[in-house]
Amino acid sequence: MKEEKITEKMNIREVIDKYPETIPVFAKYNMGCIGCIAASFETIGDIAAVHGTDVRSFVKDLNAVITN
Repeated sequence: MKEEKITEKMNIREVIDKYPETIPVFAKYNMGCIGCIAASFETIGDIAAVHGTDVRSFVKDLNAVITN
C-alpha cells in the first residue's frame, strides 16, 4: 500500500504551503481554508469535521493531486 504524504493530522497551512496544487481540492469540498485564520492552527481532520466531510475521502483526494 502506498504511503500517504498528506494525513488528517497535518496542519491546513502546512498542506497548502507545501502542496499548492491541493487548493482546488479544498474548493471542491467548499472549504474556504486558503485565506482563513484557522488554517494556521487547525488540522485537515479538524476542518473535515467542521464541514461534515468524510475525512478519508478528503485526504484521498488531496493525496491524489500530489501524486499525479
